[in-house]
Amino acid sequence: MKRETSRLGPAFPVVSRSAVASRAAALRRPVAAIAGGLALLAAAACGSPTGAAGGSPGGERPKVLAAFYPLEWVTGRVGGDDVELGTLTAPGVEPHDLELTPRQIAEIAQADLVVYLKGVQPAVDEAVAEHAPDRSFDVASVVSTIPAAEEHGHDEEAEGHGHEEADYDPHLWLDPSRFATVATRLGDRLAEADAAHADGYRSRAAATAKELTDLDEEMREGLATCAGRTVVTSHAAFGYLADRYKLKQVGISGIDPESEPSPARLAEVAKVAKQEKVTTIFTEELVNPKVAEVLAAEVGAKTEVLNPIESRPETGDYLSAARENLARLRTALGCS
Repeated sequence: MKRETSRLGPAFPVVSRSAVASRAAALRRPVAAIAGGLALLAAAACGSPTGAAGGSPGGERPKVLAAFYPLEWVTGRVGGDDVELGTLTAPGVEPHDLELTPRQIAEIAQADLVVYLKGVQPAVDEAVAEHAPDRSFDVASVVSTIPAAEEHGHDEEAEGHGHEEADYDPHLWLDPSRFATVATRLGDRLAEADAAHADGYRSRAAATAKELTDLDEEMREGLATCAGRTVVTSHAAFGYLADRYKLKQVGISGIDPESEPSPARLAEVAKVAKQEKVTTIFTEELVNPKVAEVLAAEVGAKTEVLNPIESRPETGDYLSAARENLARLRTALGCS
């Protein structure tokens, strides 16, 4: 396959996976309809990408787009001031729900690099495949992935149903050890393509990987000795965290936060929670907590927020949000 060449050079080889289908017909934007708009939007889009920080007037720095918050965080740490960074998902927006505007598609077409995670945002997957296949970095291609959580019965009539999930769990940033590998490989990618700033990319990548390795050690030690090991969550976003620290995740819903659990699934989760004396049902800031609250009342538990860190925290950053999660898990599981 012929590869285009940009200032960031050829992409890393992407690990082959089954195609990720669009979450609904409404999310598909015909390429023919968009193509004409790209030319009209080019002049407007050639400035700083959405959310770009401090773009240079001459455009000397590579323009890098991150698909959503954790990728924005790691790209900003590794790229530093040597890149012009933008994001496609605004704070407070559930990443799975993202629909791209024509302007954003134009930005993807003109970016020097798009950092994304195949399987989280079908609209981004499609736009990258169409407009930036050789100017993209799929972070799932540089680490081992785990299978998607088993999908249990859910209400097919529920609003928002229809998101067809990837055949692997995409929430890999919740394992700091895997995320450290992402930082290192992203640093290599930028250094190889932008030799003038190679030392800076590699130095910042090493520092970021060290921070993530330290976080991994904190979490490993903090969750090593706990009275309980079962974590009931509003949706199955914490598979990597559970896998890394030997916990058992029980998701009320599957990987898609919008899928409504069936009555049978709710009964099953309630049974597990009672049997394993679960004291806390975890919910999320960007997901309606009603179902989790009803379940908690039924089993005599309380609710608490466990952050999947899909969106930028109101205060702090990825590292502080992960440490807040650790503190809440330790309390809920009775860790010593």
